[in-house]
Amino acid sequence: MAKPNATGFEVGLERLLEIMARLRSDQGCPWDREQTHQSLKPCLIEETYEVVEAIDSGSPDKLAEELGDLLLQIVFHARLAEEAGQFTIGDVIAGITEKLIRRHPHVFGDLKVTGVSGVIENWDRIKKSEKPEERKSVLDGVPKELPALMQAEKLQTKAARVGFDWGDLEGPLNKVKEEFAEFEELIRGDEPPAPHSPEWAKLEDEFGDILFALVNVGRFMKINPELALIKTNKKFVKRFQYLEKEAAGAGKNLETMTLAEMDRYWEEAKGKE
Repeated sequence: MAKPNATGFEVGLERLLEIMARLRSDQGCPWDREQTHQSLKPCLIEETYEVVEAIDSGSPDKLAEELGDLLLQIVFHARLAEEAGQFTIGDVIAGITEKLIRRHPHVFGDLKVTGVSGVIENWDRIKKSEKPEERKSVLDGVPKELPALMQAEKLQTKAARVGFDWGDLEGPLNKVKEEFAEFEELIRGDEPPAPHSPEWAKLEDEFGDILFALVNVGRFMKINPELALIKTNKKFVKRFQYLEKEAAGAGKNLETMTLAEMDRYWEEAKGKE
């Protein structure tokens, strides 16, 4: 039951918690009852990316809907923990509230900082002091399950904060050229190396070095590599689906079309953008 004089938010949150508890009860949903923190991990990741997609869509209604789906995941995990006697949604909210206050002494205290860089520097110092046993390395704190491009960007950013960085954009640009030249040198030859052979493993290493170097260029240009690649993926899907539609309309089969024919439709798709 909602508390007397409760706000709309409190009533809504309490109703959501009641629904989640019922779904997990013996009279609830069989699917919800069998879920665990581990089984819900893909759902959490998927909902997070759908929030990102909603932001890119520019639709407030879509964003509100996807934020609700993400909130459900938080409530779900909190319910599982409460059933195990570990913590409650109230503990989650109290924890983040205290953390925000603690990490913003320039807002809730007397500390003076200079600009955004000062805020970030102080934030990192506070984080390190909170968990000294977990922050032995400058690179500690980067989630191991992040997508590789995001992880690379965060590792580079952390290293750059202590001075391990290029002086200007020319450095990372030249590094990309260097890494690509090393990769190109390895692929010159009559036959490509067999997958998982020692030669192939070296190719894989060099390819990874190229990607890491490209992330560094993006970081210098304030381009998030993960979001940039997501946009490119969407662009590819849109153009390829145009190609499929136009080919079908002309009575053509993709499998029997020449690359030149497909490329003509591809260029048409680019022109319409």
